[in-house]
Amino acid sequence: MYFVDRSVAVIKPKQPFHQWLHALPDNDLDLTLDTLRSNCNAILLPDFDEPEQCIAYLDEIYEQLFQMELAGWCEDSALWPQDRSLKAFWEWFDVEIHSQVFDSVEGDITNRDAADELE
Repeated sequence: MYFVDRSVAVIKPKQPFHQWLHALPDNDLDLTLDTLRSNCNAILLPDFDEPEQCIAYLDEIYEQLFQMELAGWCEDSALWPQDRSLKAFWEWFDVEIHSQVFDSVEGDITNRDAADELE
């Protein structure tokens, strides 16, 4: 095992996200909130000493996170909620912070620009 010098945040949708998802036109998904919350995005963060520092960092990048979560389900930004404020982000998502990250694979980690993946 290899220690990774990062913290991790797991972004878990809450009821407002679930309601938005089911209100999308032509949506035939039959997902429960529990199902949505069972396989969530994990975001690597800087290696902070205190959980409050992680929250402050998330507050700085919340717009990117909000857009990433919405785009994962609906690419048409015209269908996204108009209120994508910091307050709305915290109403729409729970965030689990984990301060220790380990890599079980020997070898380098490769980074790719997430924006390229969304195109």
